[in-house]
Amino acid sequence: MPATSPAGLSRRGFLAAGGGLSLAAMLGLSGCGDSSTGSGKTTDTLALLLPGDAPTGWDAVLAKVNEKLKTDLGFTIAPQFIAWSNYQQQALLKFTAGENFDTALQARWLNMIQLVASKSLVPVGDLIKKYPNLSKNLDPQLLEQNKWSGKLYGIPQVNSAARFHHFTVRQDLADKLGFGEISTYDQLEKYWYDVKQKEKITPVGISSNMPKLLVAFAPVGWLNQHDWENPHVSVQTFSGGSFPFFLAQDGKSTGSARPIPFWEAPGVVDALRKVRQYYLDGIINKDALNVDSSTIGSQFEAGRIATRWAMTDGLSSQSLAPLRKAVPAAQIANVVPLRGGKDAKPNQTFQADNFVVLNAKGQSNERAMQLEDWVSIKENHDLLSYGVEGKDWKPAGPDKFEQLSQYGFPGYALCWRQKLELKIKDITPTEDAWFEWAQSYGNFTLDPYASFVPDVTAVKRQDSQVSAAMTQYGNPLWIGAVDVDKGLDTLKKAVDKAGLADLQAEMEKQANAYLKGQ
Repeated sequence: MPATSPAGLSRRGFLAAGGGLSLAAMLGLSGCGDSSTGSGKTTDTLALLLPGDAPTGWDAVLAKVNEKLKTDLGFTIAPQFIAWSNYQQQALLKFTAGENFDTALQARWLNMIQLVASKSLVPVGDLIKKYPNLSKNLDPQLLEQNKWSGKLYGIPQVNSAARFHHFTVRQDLADKLGFGEISTYDQLEKYWYDVKQKEKITPVGISSNMPKLLVAFAPVGWLNQHDWENPHVSVQTFSGGSFPFFLAQDGKSTGSARPIPFWEAPGVVDALRKVRQYYLDGIINKDALNVDSSTIGSQFEAGRIATRWAMTDGLSSQSLAPLRKAVPAAQIANVVPLRGGKDAKPNQTFQADNFVVLNAKGQSNERAMQLEDWVSIKENHDLLSYGVEGKDWKPAGPDKFEQLSQYGFPGYALCWRQKLELKIKDITPTEDAWFEWAQSYGNFTLDPYASFVPDVTAVKRQDSQVSAAMTQYGNPLWIGAVDVDKGLDTLKKAVDKAGLADLQAEMEKQANAYLKGQ
C-alpha cells in the first residue's frame, strides 16, 4: 500500500501543456511506432482495472472524458472498479485467467513481482520515449530507480520524489491535552494514551492492509520507535505478502547483503511487544484484521479515531472538511516523528508505490500508452483527476484547487504526474511542509538496494507457502492480537516448515549479485 492511500485526489502544481503544437504532436501520435497488441482483438473501448468504488459523480465525468477521448484518439475507456478488499486477489485472477483488459494498478505490495515473473506485463521503458507528453512528466531518475533488472514494467504513478508514510493526528485534541506540536515518537505515544484515558475514542486506527507496515518495513515500521530514531533500514520480500528480510546497510562496501529474518533486526521484537501492549490497552482497534481502509477513513472523519496512517502525497488534508461536519472545531496535523526532523535524510529507494501496468494479453498496448500520454496533458489530466471544472472543482491560485463536489478519482492508479498535480485549497500547514520536503531527492539517502527487486522464480513454491504462513500467523502478530513469544514461536515453526531457509539463501544470492553489479 501504501503504501499508498487507497482514496483521494491527485494534487501537484500546474504545467502548461502543448503550447502551439498540433493535436497529433501533443498526443504523441506521430511517434507511435509501437504496434504491439496483446490479443489482437482491438475494439474502440479500453478496459481498465481500478481500485475502490466508482467516485461520486463518475458517470458525468466519464461521459466528458470519453467524448474528448473519442474526438482526440478515436477510442473510449471502460474502467472496472474493484473494491479494495478484493482488488489484490481479483486483479491477480484476471491476469492469470488471461482476460484481455488493457491496464491495471499494480505494485510490489500487490502482485507485481509475481506478474513480472510470469511475463504477464509489457515492458514499457522503450515505449515511454515515443510519447512526448508522458515522457516530459516523468523524471529520468524516477524511471531509472524503478527499473527491475534493467527493465521498466510499469509507468510510475507519483506526485513527489519520495514516498514516506507517517501519521495524521487530531491536532485539536493534541492542543486540548497540552501537547502542542508533536515531533517525537515518545510524545506521540503519550498523546495516544491521554486520548484513550480522557477522550474515550480510539487513539490509532489500523486497517486490514496495514499489518506488514507496522513493524518490519523500510525505512521505518509505522509503530517501530527504533526505526523512527534510526531511519536507515532496507527490507526486502519476494512478494507483496511474503517474509521480510533485513539487509546489511554496509553491503556496498563489504559485498555481502547478509539478509536476516525480521525478528533478528534491532528494535523489531521490542516493537512487537509495544504493539501487543497497544492492542491490550485499547490504543489500536481490535478489528484491524477485518476492517478495510475506507472504513478507518470514515471513522476518522466521524471523529471516532484520533490518529490514522498518512503518506507524503498531499491527500491527508482532504479529511478535514468532512471531519468538521462531525467535530466543528477539529484540526488535523501531519506528524513525522523522525529523529532529526526534516534533516534526518531517511533511506529511500525512490521506487513508486503504484504503477500503471500494461496487460500482455490486453487488446492494444499502443492505445494503452496513448491513453497514458493523453492524461499527461493538463486539460485532460485535470478533467479525469478533479472532474468537471466549475461543477466539481475550480482553480485556487497557481498550484491549488477548491473542491466543489464529492468527486474523488484514484489518480495514483492511472494519471498521477508530479508536475501536474494540484494541492487542495485547504491543505494544512504541516502537510504542505512535509509534502514539499518529499519533493526533493536531496532530502533522502539513497537506499543501498534501491533498484534491487528479487526474482521469485527459483523459490516460487516456498514463497507461496511462506506467504500463506505469514497471513495466518504473521498478521495477528503484527497487530498485537497474540502473545509475542508464543506467536513468534508459532510463526517461526510455520515458516521454517514452509521453506524459509530456501528463501533466505536465494535472497542472499540475488542481493549479493546485485551489489556486485553496482
